[in-house]
Amino acid sequence: MAARSKMNPTAKLFLVIGALFALSSLLLGTIAAHAPTESLLAAMHWFQTAMQYHQFHALALLVIGLMSAHWPSRWFAASGALLTLGTLLFCGTLYQRSMLGIHDLHWLTPYGGWAYVFGWLAFLGGALTVSRASSSSSNPAQSPLANQSSPNNSAG
Repeated sequence: MAARSKMNPTAKLFLVIGALFALSSLLLGTIAAHAPTESLLAAMHWFQTAMQYHQFHALALLVIGLMSAHWPSRWFAASGALLTLGTLLFCGTLYQRSMLGIHDLHWLTPYGGWAYVFGWLAFLGGALTVSRASSSSSNPAQSPLANQSSPNNSAG
């Protein structure tokens, strides 16, 4: 039996959060489609905005989880944490407003937007760090193509 390699905790965390966010967006969309309330119908634009950001950032968290599995980075960890916070604040307050008619926490919505901005900047930092680390540590002699002979080197 082959031994399984352990996934680092950061990668696993963001894969789980991404999957939970994808599931919850699916469930909320299903509820809205099959049991709309008057408050939801009146504020459908808030709900649709929340759904769009919720689904998109669920996928982003899955990507961050996969990136973290291959290239562990504080940048990716920060990105995942900030995108999670952004989703909870931004989408959460929009869902409250549209589905429940609760406006008391709407002042938190812009903070969720800023968490998204900084989360994407952190992802950019991680992506730039990975490309630098990959290019500085790559050894052309270890490339599968390095072992092939070129047509100029053939005897004859």
